[in-house]
Parts: sequence; structure tokens; C-alpha cells
Amino acid sequence: MATRILLLTQWFDPEPTFKGLVFARELVRQGFEVEVVTGFPNYPGGKVYPGYRIKLLQREVIDGVQITRVPLYPNHDQSAIKRVLNYLSFAASSLLYGLFMAKRVDVIYAYHPPLTVGITASLLRLFRRIPVVYDIQDMWPDTLRATGMINNSRALNAVESVCQWVYRRVDHLVVLSPGFKRLLTQRGVPERKIEVIYNWADEAALAAPQGQLPTSFPGSEHFRIVFAGNMGKAQALDAVLDAAALLQMRGSRVCFVMLGGGVEVGRLKQRAAQQQLPNVVFLPPVPMAEVGNLLNAADALLVHLRKDPLFEITIPSKTQAYMVVGKPLLMAVNGDAADLVWQSGGGVVAESESVGGLVAAAESLSELAPDQLHAMGKKAQSHYREHLALKVGVARFGAIFTRLASGRQSK
Repeated sequence: MATRILLLTQWFDPEPTFKGLVFARELVRQGFEVEVVTGFPNYPGGKVYPGYRIKLLQREVIDGVQITRVPLYPNHDQSAIKRVLNYLSFAASSLLYGLFMAKRVDVIYAYHPPLTVGITASLLRLFRRIPVVYDIQDMWPDTLRATGMINNSRALNAVESVCQWVYRRVDHLVVLSPGFKRLLTQRGVPERKIEVIYNWADEAALAAPQGQLPTSFPGSEHFRIVFAGNMGKAQALDAVLDAAALLQMRGSRVCFVMLGGGVEVGRLKQRAAQQQLPNVVFLPPVPMAEVGNLLNAADALLVHLRKDPLFEITIPSKTQAYMVVGKPLLMAVNGDAADLVWQSGGGVVAESESVGGLVAAAESLSELAPDQLHAMGKKAQSHYREHLALKVGVARFGAIFTRLASGRQSK
């Protein structure tokens, strides 16, 4: 009989989410029976998606995955009170469903953030005696502090206390980097209770890229380093513009292509225009299905975050996407992300927010022969396939689920 898993996650397809339908579908393919308990789609705009309306319960089956949607207060604006209501409403409705309506399952998988999902999972474990695997994608309260979402020290301490309460009650924690594991062990979580499972990329979308290159995409006479993704405060992209200015003075053929949106795009564009930087090209965001086409046209791919202790234990999700397409990485993030690139041999590393480091790394890549660049990209791709791929990660989750389910059945 198949092991039955309940996936508890506030965000699920068609919302942009990491551990969504791709994860659930692969679990089914690997032999598990899966029910997803989630909300009505409203992220990131805070408005319920067309074709959906909030009601007491909605069920659907997609590719063998049973999806149950429960009501919540849709919101994702800057109001802390409304955001908390959004989190609490899903926590309450999913708890009621889990206690009184959900079929018996062998293991609960809970996705964090938000922390309220962990509270629900812990209470379900208490009342229904079902083991819980808690997947930590964001380190709270550290992220709340670093992003400025919460600045009140008393509130941050309260969040920390609740986190510790959840960690004690769940059976196993999964984290996305070795640094997350080190931090949790420093905070008193037993090492044996934590496993590192790296995130994977949207392999299907990247394997079959669609669309045409925009006419403004630089030609092959340039060495094109593409940055793809959000351009916000955390990315600290002024350092990239400073590097571009220095490279232009040196007559370098390096060109930075900045693909995506974000709160900093307008200011960065204005600054590049004022400094007359033709070697920085901005492209608007494109659907995920078209991203692969732009990544494949690059000579190298850039990851950059500001210098911060939190980011030293973070591996930005674009890292895995870059590795899938088999292009060399320029990793300008300190810590675990840099270690991953070193281990793979699939790129070069520069210090976060170091203009000189970015310039040196970009020039060293631009001086490599095409076959050397190709070999470097293939190393990144091979490392992904062996250690980070979807089927590898889901198999490791599956081993945890099977072990916990077996332990429960033997009691």
C-alpha cells in the first residue's frame, strides 16, 4: 500500500511557488499517494485568481494529485495586520480541515514560510499523532529582520520563540543549505533531526525554451553576462553598474544583460543612462517558458546579493536554473552559494558587493576559449543532475517520508 502524504502549503499552483505541483507530481510518480491542502490562489497580487472564488472547500485532481483548497483572507500588501490575517486565516481553516475532514495519512509535509503553517502542522501532529516533516525555505526571524518586514525587537523575539516551539514538535526538518543546518544546530535543534536537500529548478520549462531573443540583446561580439530575476535592495546591483563603468574604461567586451523586474529597476536604468553605460542592457521580465532562451544565449550567468550574514547561508534559486542550462556561473555571493560553485567546477566566484572582484571575475571568464567555457558549463550541469535535480531531491524526501511512516506503523 502506498505511503500517504499530506502536503500542507499556503501557496500552490497556479501561484508561483517552489514546492508546488512539480513536487507533488513527482512524489506520485515515485509511488506516493498525495493530498495537497492549500488556499485559494491570490499570491503575489493579493487578489483571487480568475476562475476561482473563495468557498468552504474546493477539490480537484491534477495528474493524480488530490488538491483541496480551504478559505483564507486574500492579501499581500504592505499592511502587517492584513498580512497576518492572511497567514492566520489559512492556518485556522487548514487546521479545521486537517482535524475533522482530512483522510488519514502517514506523514504530513509542511512548507515554511509562513510560520503559521508550522503551527498548524504541529497541532495536527499533537492531536492526530501523524509525524511531520518541516521544510524551511526561509529562516525566520532572520529574514523578517533583514528585509525590514518586522523591525520591532519584541515581535521578532516572539517569532523566534514560536519557531523554537515548532522545531521541537516536528519530527524532521529539511533545509536548503548547509548554513541553514549550522544555524539551527546553534539554536539547539539536534543535528540528527535536520537534513539538507538542495532546491531544484523548473527543469521542464528550461529544457524546452520558447520565444525569440529581443532585438536589444547584445550580439556575439560582446561577452554577455546575464543576470535574471528580481532586482531589489537585496541584490545590491549598484556594484554591477560600478563594475560595468570600470570595464568600459578598460575597453572590455564584457556586457551585462539585466533581465527582470523589481523595485530597483527604474533607479538602476536611470543611473546607467546618466553614466552612459552602453555595456548594461535592461530587459523586461518574461514568462518562465521564455527565460531559458535568454539564458542559453548568454556567455555566463550572474548571481549577486548584498553582503549579509543571512545571504551567506542562502542559495538563490536562480543558481539551480543557471546550472540546468549548462552555462558558466559568476557567483558574487559569499558562503554556501560560492561553495556550491567551487564544488561543481562550473564557474568563478567573486566577493559580494566587490567591484574589483566582479571586474576580475568577468574579465577572467571573457578571456577563456569557447571550449573552456563550454566545459565549465557542462560541469555545472552535471553537478546539478547528480546532486540537485528534481528526481534526486524528491527521492531524498521520499526516503524520509517512508522512514517516518514505517516508524509510526511499527508503534
